[in-house]
Amino acid sequence: MTLPQSFDDLVKVAVSKQLYGKLIDQLNKDLIYANIDVRFDRDVLPESLKLLLQEIIFKLINEKFSDYLNVLYIVDVSENEVRKLEGNDTFQLSKEVTFLILKREWQKVWYKHQYS
Repeated sequence: MTLPQSFDDLVKVAVSKQLYGKLIDQLNKDLIYANIDVRFDRDVLPESLKLLLQEIIFKLINEKFSDYLNVLYIVDVSENEVRKLEGNDTFQLSKEVTFLILKREWQKVWYKHQYS
């Protein structure tokens, strides 16, 4: 499996494999486990998904840091990947973490699809 290098690549692959809805389902499931009261519709536009999730991550970083860490744990985002990110600009950090979350969710969906 080759991991997407950008959000656009991720969406292209998910849509082409008809797994975009499952990506949304997986994200919703993990957010519920992390006690984040948000639910995305399966037909949410990719750009809207990215912006809404980024806004959620931004608020968590600024207002509920322990919940932010819990989301990263539940989604199983690589700690090494997060440590590589610059933490000086919270907006930029939220943007990059949003992509890491979606990339990890994509891995889960892809593996389930591939091996089930």
